[in-house]
Amino acid sequence: MGILRITQGDITGLSLDAIVNAANSSLLGGGGVDGAIHRAAGPRLREYNATLGGCPTGEARISPGFDLPARWVISTVGPVWQGGTQGGEEMLRSCYSHALSLAREKAIRTIAFPAISTGVYGYPKEQAATIALEEMTHALDDFAEIVACCFSPADAALYRQLCPQCQ
Repeated sequence: MGILRITQGDITGLSLDAIVNAANSSLLGGGGVDGAIHRAAGPRLREYNATLGGCPTGEARISPGFDLPARWVISTVGPVWQGGTQGGEEMLRSCYSHALSLAREKAIRTIAFPAISTGVYGYPKEQAATIALEEMTHALDDFAEIVACCFSPADAALYRQLCPQCQ
């Protein structure tokens, strides 16, 4: 069984097999973590992703990491918060399960996730963190390490509060 680790910092600097990108449906870059990953990976990530034809909400696509320390980037499109009545929880869970499924297919052993949908998509942070931690915990048997990489100290504190047994 692998370990689930919570860290605070820049996901683009992690030397893992894969990092997950909270992308928009075009997969061509945007703001927040998506923009940071695209800048750090270099222009080849955008060029490669342009060949993928986009990605629907709740699904994921995999790309080489190019200039990143991570070998792979798994981009997933989270739901926009609409008050909790439009199937957002299922779609957010699907983001994690699709990303983890792609990771298994590529024999990825170490992977990091940002907080998906909690930025401009407006998903409530505690609800999103609970879903993320549940999905990551369920997958630990298949990975050596899964990292919840939080951008802010407040987000990392929330994840640690929700998962005191995490490292």
